[in-house]
Amino acid sequence: MSELTEVTAVRPGPGRRFLQSDLFYSFRRSPLTIASAVVSLILVLAALFAPLIAPQNPFDPASISIIDSFYPPAWSSEGQAGFLLGTDDQGRDVLSTILYGMRISLAVGFASVILAMVIGVTLGLIAGYVGGVTDAIIMRIADVQLTFPAILTALLIDGVARAIAGPHAYDQIVFFVLVLAIGLSFWVQYARTVRGSVLVEANKEYVLAARLIGLSPFTIMFRHVLPNVLGPVLVIATINLALAIITEATLSFLGVGVPPTQPSLGTLIRIGNDYLFSGEWWITIFPGITLAILALAVNLLGDWLRDALNPKLR
Repeated sequence: MSELTEVTAVRPGPGRRFLQSDLFYSFRRSPLTIASAVVSLILVLAALFAPLIAPQNPFDPASISIIDSFYPPAWSSEGQAGFLLGTDDQGRDVLSTILYGMRISLAVGFASVILAMVIGVTLGLIAGYVGGVTDAIIMRIADVQLTFPAILTALLIDGVARAIAGPHAYDQIVFFVLVLAIGLSFWVQYARTVRGSVLVEANKEYVLAARLIGLSPFTIMFRHVLPNVLGPVLVIATINLALAIITEATLSFLGVGVPPTQPSLGTLIRIGNDYLFSGEWWITIFPGITLAILALAVNLLGDWLRDALNPKLR
């Protein structure tokens, strides 16, 4: 009598599966991508833990002295040891303002990308799956918005909100206005990309089987079709994060962003620009370098993710 030996395969956990995936293999084979990820992680962590590592709280008037204004960086002959990157016109430590300013820039960037993703993905799913008049209306609205630059759309929304709320109430809701303005400027890319993917997925067997067993369109779209179209969405979201941060900096530089009392990187650049030609170059140069490094690192990650998720390049 023969004995049957049953071999049970142990399924690896999510972490191990990721380490064995093509995505991680592509990541560790690219030194530039690793460097971009490290730089992005350092900047994000520095912004998150700004209250712990910043030498000064630039939002606290009690910790600021106007006597300390316009100190150059610490390595200059006139610099002070307590102000590594110098001080601005209000006596605020530039390093501290950069750390706190990145918190605002990153918060606006992440929130606006999430808003644009939710709006764009939802409308793209509806347009691609329902089709007909609904598809035509959504896509024509998207085509009309594409004729306006994103910064112009954001300026228009910001101006309308400023006129409705008034100058005093506007300062209290400026963060949400920026998120809404930038989010409504970037939803079109998600909608068009998702719509095209849904048109391909809608004729596949699993969608036809789901219809046959009587699942609702909402369930089919969000539980079955959506997971299969998330790849391009993640790529767009990564690239749009850098664009959202730059758009917020542009709006703040133009004076329609966060107030100077709670500056983002764009506001810091605008404040320093007024003193650039009088010799106080550090007030604008260091925030500008930080913004450029942050946007470049995120863009490089987006480029890598786009190539890594492209099956034609594997």
